[in-house]
Amino acid sequence: MTQFDKRNITMMMDFYEMTMANGYFQDHDKDVQVAFDVFYRANPDEGGFAIFAGLEQVIEYVENMEFSEEDVAYFREQNIFSEEFLQYLSSFHFSGDIYAMPEGTIMYPNEPCITVVAPLIDAQLVETAILAQVNHQSLIATKARRIVKAADGRAVSDFGARRAHNMDAATYGARAAYIGGVVGTATVSAGQMFHIPISGTMAHSWVMFYGDEYAAFQKYAETYPDATVLLVDTYDVIHSGIPNAIRVAHEVLEPMGKRLLGIRIDSGDLAYLSKRVRRMLDDAGLEDCKIVVSNSLDEFTVASLLAQGACIDSFGIGERLITAKSEPVFGAVYKLAAVGEKGDFAPRIKVSENVEKITNPGLKDLYRIYDEGGHAVADLLAICGEPVDLSAPYRYIDPQKPWKNRSFQQCTCRNLRQLYVRQGKRTGALPSLDEIRDYVRMQLTDEIWEEEQRFENPHRHYLDMTPAYYELKMELLSKTREEHA
Repeated sequence: MTQFDKRNITMMMDFYEMTMANGYFQDHDKDVQVAFDVFYRANPDEGGFAIFAGLEQVIEYVENMEFSEEDVAYFREQNIFSEEFLQYLSSFHFSGDIYAMPEGTIMYPNEPCITVVAPLIDAQLVETAILAQVNHQSLIATKARRIVKAADGRAVSDFGARRAHNMDAATYGARAAYIGGVVGTATVSAGQMFHIPISGTMAHSWVMFYGDEYAAFQKYAETYPDATVLLVDTYDVIHSGIPNAIRVAHEVLEPMGKRLLGIRIDSGDLAYLSKRVRRMLDDAGLEDCKIVVSNSLDEFTVASLLAQGACIDSFGIGERLITAKSEPVFGAVYKLAAVGEKGDFAPRIKVSENVEKITNPGLKDLYRIYDEGGHAVADLLAICGEPVDLSAPYRYIDPQKPWKNRSFQQCTCRNLRQLYVRQGKRTGALPSLDEIRDYVRMQLTDEIWEEEQRFENPHRHYLDMTPAYYELKMELLSKTREEHA
């Protein structure tokens, strides 16, 4: 098999999912209903929040799950699966339900962004694929938003494909970056698949091929007179690149009635060079010519450049966006929360010596609580279906300080999750990528406190519990510890 052969991404799983599925099948447990939660434990880069991304691909995955004859034959070659189980796989389709936050929701540690409610085998087989999509795209979307915030209104573009971990990572990373707020990508596959605006000009090889920098710029301007952006650091920005760019603007473009759109600097002291270049362009009557910079940038270097007064109009961000270099792992996990018993769901809890690894059990609802001004003050876990009425002061429990008597007053709430997949099929149309992107922007502009968005020591967003849910968790925790003491 080569990378150009058709792939069945149903096979993108950890092998233990298949060994467990076979065991459940042999024990006649395959149809037991269970619930698994997807959540993460820490915000990337020690930030104040993360952005939920990848839901559309999760839904596409579960809708199209199936095992081909070749897939079944491959499992047969492993010589550990029963023939009855292999025959079961040949007609397998996901038949469960998926509850999730809308894609683009601002999310916080330990709250379920996805819950899978499905027959046991169905729920087990989707684990790796769901985590792969959510972990990757949520990480990149969150990193992109940090860089966009640092750029303070200046355009940010994704230039990272060649530094991505592979071709799929480049393509889906560009999708996630667009959700996070970048204006476009240089990755053509992402533009084609997701209708993201694409852009690109020249590499240093264009200038080097022609030998003479002026001739290289001239040929490019003649070919693309309406979109001429010249890369000016192949040889010497100040003494060669900018003088030749100015000359092309006056001698080639202006006689055609065109303007030099921009120049790009990809090396050197970007703060110093951008200020020098701005003066040179302005003195030449090219006040409208934009300055684009690239070269291993992230939110911290972008913020530093602007703090130094750099004259930059647009940033091209490469490896530190597409790989989220400073925080390469998002860390979402997939944990059993409930098991169907006697027509109901019995909660399950994972107990650990590490307090942060103790899970929140059972089927639950997740609410976002808003103050009178529409700002999100906390999130709230409740037992699934439990009434949450904020028309009067509503008592809640902070699980980190349960002894305190707290209540929400003059607040409203919104259930953050909804049903996206019922019995294996999506329940309705999904939002466009631009709608997801706008949803992110709206939340960060109108709902999420600025204190949660700062890079250093951000305010912690509280995840509280209803008294009933807190009591359920404590009782289950106590019972589980007694049974396994």
